[in-house]
Formats: sequence, C-alpha cells, structure tokens
Amino acid sequence: MTRESELKYTSEHEWVEAADGVATVGITGYAAGQLGDVVYVDLPAAGTAVEAGAVIGEIESTKSVGELYAPVSGTIAAVNDAVEASPELVNSDPLGDGWLVRIEYSDLPALLELAEYQALTSES
Repeated sequence: MTRESELKYTSEHEWVEAADGVATVGITGYAAGQLGDVVYVDLPAAGTAVEAGAVIGEIESTKSVGELYAPVSGTIAAVNDAVEASPELVNSDPLGDGWLVRIEYSDLPALLELAEYQALTSES
C-alpha cells in the first residue's frame, strides 16, 4: 500500500490525511505539476476558523496563481512554516514535507478515494 492510497482527495486537487480529529492538507502531485514551479504560498494563520469549500490561501507559481480550499470545516491548528519559507517543497515533496495546513475538525465530509481522484484527473 502506498501513501497515496491512504489519503483522501478533493476535486480541487487537495489531499487530506485525517486522524484523531486533525486533517493534514496539501495539494496533489498532479496539481503541483499543473502549477509549475511554486514561488509563493499564502496560508491562513493558526487559529483561523475555516469552512469546507472556502478559499483559505493561494499558491503562486511561475505559471499562475491557484487557490487553496478548505476540505473540512474547523480551525487551523498548524501551518507549515517550512513551505512558506521554501515554497519549492510543494513541488519536490507534495505528499510529505510540502503539506500546507492542519485543520482541527469535528465532522469529516465525504472525500474522494485515490481511484476516484485518478479518474477525475484522467478526464482533465
């Protein structure tokens, strides 16, 4: 089993690792590839209340600016300071050191399984 198969996904190209009421969120390798070289990441401050589906940040690359959506409602528990200091981590390790935020949640909405996300990206 790969790490990818253990994660959940959104149609906005985010991955979610949910455990013990905390969702770690990042963008997928597919999204990182589509964006190109990430040069700037704007993330919400810890303690910010977020609502599922709302824009909570931006990811700027040499090609474009992408929005980061909250996959769950809750409160930002942590922000990856390493990504803010070195945005290229989003490209080099999107499923690992390139995580973006951790959100404390009470209800986890239905998210996509890997096969469903792969089907979505193959249609793009």
